[in-house]
Amino acid sequence: MMQRTLVLIKPDGVQRGLVGKIITRFENTGLKIIGMKMVWEDEEFVKKHYTEDISKRRGEHVRRYLVEFLKEGPVVAIALEGINAIENVRKIVGATEPKAALPGTIRGDFAHTSYSYCDAKEQVVKNLIHASSDENDAKNEMDLWFKKAELHTYKTVHDTHIL
Repeated sequence: MMQRTLVLIKPDGVQRGLVGKIITRFENTGLKIIGMKMVWEDEEFVKKHYTEDISKRRGEHVRRYLVEFLKEGPVVAIALEGINAIENVRKIVGATEPKAALPGTIRGDFAHTSYSYCDAKEQVVKNLIHASSDENDAKNEMDLWFKKAELHTYKTVHDTHIL
């Protein structure tokens, strides 16, 4: 099934100079970048991304940490397209908690913090990247971060070999 999904390289990924390495991981698998931009968003916008639903699931303090973190610096927003893109991107990204992410994943290779460490320090888990969790989130997040005119259709060599 062909899908579109959103990836955000968070401020820690941008600040650490990992943007190119992260993009390469997606391109190497044949996922197609259909939109990409660097933005530095304000609190009002970031709260639209981290909705109150996250407060219900993980607590208001977690949402507050995430909002503060995402507006701390520039973010690279990437729209990706590919077969089972949502599931495949999440595999490439790795577990949300870096200490649980397997080697070979983005978080497993470039981060190592844990929930318990960050909770004790009262800080956000800096895990480099956000990836949409399911089709509903992917659609809502793509609509939030990209205008239709910013998304592009074109053929890559993978279209010839896969489709």
